[in-house]
Amino acid sequence: MGAGAFRALLLLLWVLSTAADRLWWSRHGGLPAWDQADYLNSALDHGRVLGLLPGGGWQGWQALLDLSPKIPPLGSLVNGAVIAVSGDAPAQAAWSLSLWNGLLLLATAGWALSLRSPQRLAREFALLAAAAVSLTPMLLELRTDYLLELPLTACVTLALWRLGCWLGPTRPSSWWQAFVAALAVSAALLVKQSALLVLIPACAWVLVVALRSGVRRQAQLALGLAVVTLSLLPWLRHNWITTLGGTNRAVIESAAREGDPGVLTLAGWFWYPRLIPDQIGWVLLVIGGSGLLLLLQQRRSGLVAPPRDGSDRAQAWSWLLGMLLLGWLFTNLSPNKDSRYIAPLLPPLLLLLSRGWLQWGLWLRRRWPVQARWLPGLALAAGGLAAATPAWMQQSARLQNRHQGPLAAIVRRAGGGVPGAEPSTLIVVPSTPDLNQHNVSYYGRRNGGQLVGRQLGGSRAHVQPVLDYAELVLLAEGDQGSVRKAARRLDRAVRDSGVFTRVDTFPRPDGGSYSLWRRRADVPASPGFDQRFPALASALERGPSGLDPIFRSVAIEHMLDGHFLYRGPARKAALARLNIDSGDRQARWTLALLAVLANRPIEASKQFAALEQVLPDNPWPSAFRAVVLLAGWDPAQAAAVAAAANTRLGDQPVLMGLDASASVLSGAIWRIPEAIDLVPKAIRVIEQSLGTQENASS
Repeated sequence: MGAGAFRALLLLLWVLSTAADRLWWSRHGGLPAWDQADYLNSALDHGRVLGLLPGGGWQGWQALLDLSPKIPPLGSLVNGAVIAVSGDAPAQAAWSLSLWNGLLLLATAGWALSLRSPQRLAREFALLAAAAVSLTPMLLELRTDYLLELPLTACVTLALWRLGCWLGPTRPSSWWQAFVAALAVSAALLVKQSALLVLIPACAWVLVVALRSGVRRQAQLALGLAVVTLSLLPWLRHNWITTLGGTNRAVIESAAREGDPGVLTLAGWFWYPRLIPDQIGWVLLVIGGSGLLLLLQQRRSGLVAPPRDGSDRAQAWSWLLGMLLLGWLFTNLSPNKDSRYIAPLLPPLLLLLSRGWLQWGLWLRRRWPVQARWLPGLALAAGGLAAATPAWMQQSARLQNRHQGPLAAIVRRAGGGVPGAEPSTLIVVPSTPDLNQHNVSYYGRRNGGQLVGRQLGGSRAHVQPVLDYAELVLLAEGDQGSVRKAARRLDRAVRDSGVFTRVDTFPRPDGGSYSLWRRRADVPASPGFDQRFPALASALERGPSGLDPIFRSVAIEHMLDGHFLYRGPARKAALARLNIDSGDRQARWTLALLAVLANRPIEASKQFAALEQVLPDNPWPSAFRAVVLLAGWDPAQAAAVAAAANTRLGDQPVLMGLDASASVLSGAIWRIPEAIDLVPKAIRVIEQSLGTQENASS
């Protein structure tokens, strides 16, 4: 097969798979559920801040990095750019999945070409592997489900392929290969941090090989590390705290909440292998697996394939098998288990199984040499149809069950999806796959709209703030499944308080209804949060005891005000007070807390430094300043601030702990024993302060 025919057939394979995807999207688009709508919102946010979509515009790099506090931004940047071209309906936005699928097919075919020689015969194997990727049920599902697993799988496959090419012994180590491999690794990590589960062992392998090689390859390794570091550093530096917190909730807390098997249990080790038959299909698995057994049997018996059959590149296959086994091991070590998490390992597994399919074709060619031209192709085509049929049936059955509901009508009635409309927030009490705060936000902000959805009702403390400040509330009637008592209490309060009036009712497809409620014109909302914020911020003057009431209030306010509209007036009022009196403590605390909430450590440090001058006998401005300097990756300055304040105020356990820990982070490793001794003492002081506050509140 020539290179031109190979490229044309690979392109045809992508076109056919894309046509099937578009057919499924047009017939079974449905409504995005929780995670899907969350990723759509992220794409919409990034498209807006890049100025590609209505309702936004470029506000600087920090505003761009603000949009990805937990998940790296590359997937959303690409998806947002696609939305700008294709449209913002979920089915239109899904064109990005077709592009990611094209990258996956390209990376899979490229990796397959590196596994066999000569290239003329390797192209047949590459097309076979790409076809297997197109027909795999799990990857079919990801192509019609708006998640990050498809771009993650595509970028991880690309990274593993390029790393393997750089390590390949068939040519001298290349600077260009090293640079491309580093870019591919960076792309995978910038799509989702779970790429580490596969790339950590891959990079460890590369490191060992490079260190055992010559100076040239070691220098190329240094170049690659520099490229990856520079690519990740801006996002990681800006969002490292929220990333750690989000990863902890998504991995450790989620695993405990869902009861996933532990990493040392037998059920844990068999969690992913038991899913493989359903994820790749029994036909692909049985034929590919039996073909691999045939290959092993032939090699043991000394049968050598004729030259026209091509040959396998041993080192390239060792790399693939190593990545498959080590990737499975590291993925299994993650406490949180989900069928999607094994997706990045499916392409190398399918490459391995495709080698088994190829072996059956070679066997047929040797067994019936007269029919060698058409019999192997016919047999493989029949096998492909047998593999495709159950996969397509499974996919169609899944898509027919997609969620439907009156979401679009509710959003229109609430004023969402209207260009130029005033920012507003809809409080969503029910949270179901067909209607939740995430898909309300997406539909509410399409076409440049400014309606966002937020969910309240998880606590009885939410009832009074909703009655006092909310403008729009969405409730549900009929069977809603398992509902918390607090949500039922909020539902009754909205209906019975006389504060809200029913605007409209929307029937649900499976029975019951949703109802939209708006605050009555004769019952104005209580004074805004911007007027209460300065008093809350001033509570920081008492140290940690002031943190709990602040963040409890802020957490509820960010649900009531999804646009954070209070920040502008609060900042403006604080600056006006400072123009009158530069030593105004309340204004300084207000600006400092606003900077902390906006993830602006440099601005927060300036305000805490000013408070150090206004409150020279209070240790907490210095302590808070040291903390935000640590958040801003300036541990040396944080240690200096804590040490200077501790010298001025006498021995303060919190300041001493901050000084020691920040010094260690800045490179003073000889202070590790001191930090081990002082940090627990500082924690006890903070816990005692918080305990005193809880006792006073009770």
